[in-house]
Amino acid sequence: MVRGRRRDEEKRERILQAALRVFSRKGFYKSRVSEIAKEAGVADGTIYLYFKNKDDLLISIFEEKIDELIRILREKLEGVESPEEKMRIFIENHLFLLQRNRALAEMLQVELRQSNKFMKEYVPVKFLEYLDLLAEIIEEGKRKGVFKEEINPTIARRIVFGALDEISLAWVLSKKRKYDLEESARQVYSILVDGMKVRERAVEEKQFIKEGGYDQF
Repeated sequence: MVRGRRRDEEKRERILQAALRVFSRKGFYKSRVSEIAKEAGVADGTIYLYFKNKDDLLISIFEEKIDELIRILREKLEGVESPEEKMRIFIENHLFLLQRNRALAEMLQVELRQSNKFMKEYVPVKFLEYLDLLAEIIEEGKRKGVFKEEINPTIARRIVFGALDEISLAWVLSKKRKYDLEESARQVYSILVDGMKVRERAVEEKQFIKEGGYDQF
């Protein structure tokens, strides 16, 4: 029973990875389920034992990668006391995940937007959990007097994610990149976190950076 379940999980994962490669190579609309099956080394009908259709495959990749990102973030944030440091970790991990996996970056930033089901019908449970994690960091910063009291975490989390999403999309689409994602992470952190901080802390942080406080970044 356990061995059979493990085989099913492995086959499902193999199909997802194959779909990611095919979507990245051919685009969502031009990809066929039969091509994904061939890439995964399974029969066409096997795909439908695990997924309803091509849209379901695409959404499943998104959910699993967001879930993976949430798990990694929670592990890295555990034991970190500083809200600023937590925000830096969040920003870094979002951008560096895409930098490490070009196929995933193209799928998340381009192909996902081409699915009508995703854009109109999908209930983004995992995505909202991801945004909630960001809101938790902002709430903590407010409680500790680090971030401004007037900041609305619901709005702020969308602003931070929007900046990361736009930079990621530009990075994927650009043929001649004028910046890398490591530099982008520094800029996003500096601009957005400075804007959220209580005035006195923002001044102290600028002095810290000027003195080389983020050389390890």
